[in-house]
Amino acid sequence: MPTTDPEHLAALERALAEREREIELLKETAFAVGSELHLQPVLDLIAQRARQLINAETVLIPILDRACQQYTYRAGAGANVAEIVGESLPLDFGVCGWVWRHQKPWWRGTLASLSPEERNRWEKEAGTLIMVPLVGRHHFLGGLAGMNKQGGGDFSRRDLDLLTLFASQAAIAIENAMAYQDLEEARKAAEDFQEELFQTNKRLVAVNQELEYLSLYDTLTGLPNRSLFRDRVRQQLLNTQRDTGHFAVVLLDLDRFKAINETLGHEVGDQLLKQVSTRLAGELRTTDTVARLGGDEFAVLLPQADEAAARVVAEQLLRALDPPFTVDHQQLAVGASAGIAIYPQHGDDLSQLLRHADTAMYMAKQEHAGVAVYDPSQDDLSVRQLSLMADLKSALAGNQFQLHFQPKVDLCRERVVGVEALARWQHPEQGMVPPDRFIGALEETGLMHAFSHWALDTALAQLASWRDRGWELSMAVNLSVKNLLEADFAQRLEMLLEKWQIRGGLVLEITEDLFLSDYDHLNSVLTRICDLGVTLSIDDFGTGHSSLSRLKKLPVGELKIDRSFVMDMVNDSDDATIVRSTVELAHNLGLVVVAEGVEDEEALSRLRTLGCDMAQGYHISRPLSAGDLDQFLAESPWPVVGLTRAFA
Repeated sequence: MPTTDPEHLAALERALAEREREIELLKETAFAVGSELHLQPVLDLIAQRARQLINAETVLIPILDRACQQYTYRAGAGANVAEIVGESLPLDFGVCGWVWRHQKPWWRGTLASLSPEERNRWEKEAGTLIMVPLVGRHHFLGGLAGMNKQGGGDFSRRDLDLLTLFASQAAIAIENAMAYQDLEEARKAAEDFQEELFQTNKRLVAVNQELEYLSLYDTLTGLPNRSLFRDRVRQQLLNTQRDTGHFAVVLLDLDRFKAINETLGHEVGDQLLKQVSTRLAGELRTTDTVARLGGDEFAVLLPQADEAAARVVAEQLLRALDPPFTVDHQQLAVGASAGIAIYPQHGDDLSQLLRHADTAMYMAKQEHAGVAVYDPSQDDLSVRQLSLMADLKSALAGNQFQLHFQPKVDLCRERVVGVEALARWQHPEQGMVPPDRFIGALEETGLMHAFSHWALDTALAQLASWRDRGWELSMAVNLSVKNLLEADFAQRLEMLLEKWQIRGGLVLEITEDLFLSDYDHLNSVLTRICDLGVTLSIDDFGTGHSSLSRLKKLPVGELKIDRSFVMDMVNDSDDATIVRSTVELAHNLGLVVVAEGVEDEEALSRLRTLGCDMAQGYHISRPLSAGDLDQFLAESPWPVVGLTRAFA
């Protein structure tokens, strides 16, 4: 007969309610974890529900890593979990390691199945602990561990069964979440790969565009480069051949740019080239092309332009370069020379047109003409110039160079007080070659250093010879700023002065490019040179980069007025004003003034009236060899100190 004991019935009702609560909890948990796709929320939810299910103080979920080398506590609920979650331990460590190895759950009842030695060990380590494995469809996942029963006591067989049943549901949810995580990671990796591929393609396109730009445009100025210019000339050739028309190619080369680049540095030179490019481009039509071929050389393509139109444009381009450029708060004067070749009369292919435009440009530079149109007769000159460049080294070694001397007259005392040494080249085949044909070539071939040393040595030797005769003459020698600023120049100069026992009387003439140099370094070099008893003279004054503020600070003793002002001063009031102002300026600064280019008595008289100190020019004498100078001094109306007429 069924019992009707009220206490027994109450116990049954409590047990039934507990079972219903457990079933409801399992159902809710199964639904909850089944609807969650992200792994960490699944683990957190499982830990919370497992703790409720077995009334544990703490529940932890250790998960095995993919390499099966260690496990990590990925989630937990209850006391002290914050200190444990996230920790990783070796696979064989503790109860977790026992569960992995035996693939079965652990609880207090497990101790009865162990050997005495194992029981003693695990009884101390295990404490009040229950743990069931989490086994997925394909592999071992981890475990579900409860620690310390709420209210005390041990976990029961009922707790083990409930946790085992719960673990089977939890394993499915965890495995699904892991699969979803792998899928998400794969999707994210694919998206990242796609983004990386997109960015790589984007960079590749940018690199290709940059490479294309670099292959066609000059990186400094942004103008078309030599390659693109040649291509456009080829296209113009094709178009013009079909139309039986004409077009022009103009080559421009800057004047004085090399001096600026070498004395002020490449950064200043680069900035100057950018400004030059802007001015040139601003003077042309959209159908024209201006390109930078390299260095300070530019090229212009003028479609449908004949010789007259090309000359007009070329002169317009040169005028655009006339106003000074301002770079780093200093004004720089840069001119240019232009050569023109016209299709088809000056060439019917690219190479001919460029070569002939280059020949014309060279002639414009040699003749200081500004603009020159190609003339077939210029070809022989170009060939001879190339031949000269090849012969320069032999000329230095074979003593083909000579010094001629042009007298300088003291206008106050009316006597010869010095000479300027001017180089001449006695070529074995071409005869006497003037300086304007070989000085630039010396610089291009790197022989200027050796040539300058020869010129100084030869000039000082001649000066020593005159001093031995008792003639009180000064010797002026032209030097480039580059020579002057060479690291060992002052030392080499001192050695030459000691070699020929010269103290005083040497004048070094340097162009106004001097003022472009770094002031502190320049002042140091000039001071050391002046300490050797050498006078410094500014040649061609008024044509370049004069700076009054620097002029009065540097140890310069003499100014030479450029011949272009002196030659026309009688007929040109502007030139006369420049000469007068220069004389007054120099005297106010305590400098001696020398006028070169004196061609007639009227100019000489005008210079004397203006108070100019010294003069030289063809009216006084052409440059003469040392022997011819002896004869000139013996017969000229201007005596030289120490010279007796009897020697002649």
